[in-house]
Amino acid sequence: MSKIIIPENYTPALNLYDTQRAIGTVKRLFADTLCATLNLYRVSAPLFVEASTGLNDDLNGVERKVTFDTKDSGIEVQVVQSLAKWKRKALKDYGFRVGKGLYCDMNAIRRDEDMDNLHSIYVDQWDWEKVIREEDRNETYLKNVVRSIVSAVCATEMNLHAMFPQLQDLPLHTPNVTFITTQELEDKYPGLTPKERENAIVEENGTTFLMKIGAPLKSGKPHDGRAPDYDDWDLNGDLLFWNEPLQCSYELSSMGIRVSPESMDRQLTAAGCDDRRELPFHKAVLNGELPYTIGGGIGQSRLCMLLLGSAHIGEVQASVWDNATREACEKAGIPLL
Repeated sequence: MSKIIIPENYTPALNLYDTQRAIGTVKRLFADTLCATLNLYRVSAPLFVEASTGLNDDLNGVERKVTFDTKDSGIEVQVVQSLAKWKRKALKDYGFRVGKGLYCDMNAIRRDEDMDNLHSIYVDQWDWEKVIREEDRNETYLKNVVRSIVSAVCATEMNLHAMFPQLQDLPLHTPNVTFITTQELEDKYPGLTPKERENAIVEENGTTFLMKIGAPLKSGKPHDGRAPDYDDWDLNGDLLFWNEPLQCSYELSSMGIRVSPESMDRQLTAAGCDDRRELPFHKAVLNGELPYTIGGGIGQSRLCMLLLGSAHIGEVQASVWDNATREACEKAGIPLL
């Protein structure tokens, strides 16, 4: 069943031709700004990984991976769901030193995604990862990186407005960020669902970084699911912006300081995932063989939506949609690529 929302009196700011030009502009400008800000270098990334390595992202642990076997060897491979674990291993393999990092263009298929205005089965994002010192594993360092990313978003937005006068009616975002933990958010809005809490805080404060996602709250449930084997649940978060056409918050980036041997050991047990301890990636982390890192993913289509004021992710990416969604968008004058 279609979950499409058609905002009242919505009209895309750009025509199809200029939309494509703007998408290319956003992707070039933001990648360059992010690299300069965080000292990142581009590397090539895999579309799929061997299932036996444990490198694929398990997301919430219930999503089915797109899996197939290779013709000659019969090796089982999986289309990536994200590159959170692969990037950390790549930093070691490529010899990156403290203070430097990598980014890559990640394309993925999430076959079990519930498709709506903000979600598609096709995922495109900038995946980035940076080597840090053990003493950098703290909230102050995390917050400073978040502010750098938001500043890169704002700089890209200002350049985009200068290049496309049609966007001048869209409000500019500021570099200000509100930081709040999931427990503080639950305490503030105890009667709301997690998504309703996010909407409330972002509508009230604007750009928000919601911290400490994964562990159960006082209510007994986590704010949202997080795999136990890449983010440290005490040092992670979601970067949330306000979508004006849809009047709701949405996540631009999920990121965090990655697990240490101690926090992975603790989180694997808490999540009931002790069986992963013998996988190559997990053994490397538990044995202290991989560098301390911070990293995350930044949605490319999500950023284009934000900066172009789009109401549907299909306006800025080519994907597959059900007939009801396509018909509703066509009737409302919302062009899906």
